[in-house]
Amino acid sequence: MNDRFLRACRRESVDKTPVWFMRQAGRYLPEYRALRQKHTLLTLCRTPELAVEATLQPVRILGVDAAILFSDLLLPLEPLGIPFEFQAGEGPVILKPVRVPADIDALRRFEPRQELAPVLEAVRWLRRELAGKVPLIGFAGAPFTLASYAVEGGHSTAFALTKALMYGEPLAWHRLAGLLATVAGDYLRAQVEAGAQALQLFDSWVGALDEADYREFVLPHVRAVFEALRGTGVPVIHFGTGTGHLLAAQREAGGDVIGLDWRLPLDEGWRRAGDGIAVQGNLDPAVLLGPRARLMDRVDDVLRRAGGRAGHVFNLGHGVLPLTPVENVRAVVERVHEVTARG
Repeated sequence: MNDRFLRACRRESVDKTPVWFMRQAGRYLPEYRALRQKHTLLTLCRTPELAVEATLQPVRILGVDAAILFSDLLLPLEPLGIPFEFQAGEGPVILKPVRVPADIDALRRFEPRQELAPVLEAVRWLRRELAGKVPLIGFAGAPFTLASYAVEGGHSTAFALTKALMYGEPLAWHRLAGLLATVAGDYLRAQVEAGAQALQLFDSWVGALDEADYREFVLPHVRAVFEALRGTGVPVIHFGTGTGHLLAAQREAGGDVIGLDWRLPLDEGWRRAGDGIAVQGNLDPAVLLGPRARLMDRVDDVLRRAGGRAGHVFNLGHGVLPLTPVENVRAVVERVHEVTARG
């Protein structure tokens, strides 16, 4: 198996810097768009055969060094008691937002091996399909990011309702975040049991908090997720966006690899995260929409800042954008491998 991704996560020597992309299975791929013409997003996520095909497409097309399970981080909300749907042009819409203590008290912990069985079947199927090829990454949403969707009723930019709950009902907030941490830990462990060889915890929107609020309202619950994964033997990536001011605190919370977005140069982000930890990132996804020469310059800059140090996984700072040319994504993979090849 091509294990350079797993080796980099553990800060071991690699023959080339590994590269994969968040949202590498997505609307920029014609093959994925063909699937979506026939099936809704939730149907893809909940049908193992379709989730397997969506996961494998970028591995076949791009030559990336890892596959990431095709799924959606909101899937655990429904069995918790928070139904949702995806509406065209609006993204996820929470049908029963969680905004007062009574809403939180009505939620229930569940058994992911039962309630999310189709996802775990897709993981088992993918391990068979990927045997001798590349590792499989499983994932889940972190407590703050899941809570923000549940409280706001969908995606938000200001997170006003979420922060109002944190500040106004701190005990209720901690019950909610604690439950979400337990669910995330259960779900991720189940993915490892099914065959996931690495994990990523997505705290995509936690950069909306300052460090004091992160430490009070989020860090204990993120730490609980990582504690639940202790002993699984798989590397875990701790990812967020807009988190340049939180990197040291995120490292305290846990993870083998810290995700860096593009707003901070990679070497500075690695300095803030500290020695003795791997990093992932951190090309701006929008650069892939520009001319090839600029794109290659920016790829080279990320690699120069990594300096050939053990523990760098090349990725974007967030997901591949829908308008991205496929050939540009493939060119990034080829460039990273070419520049970092070690004789």
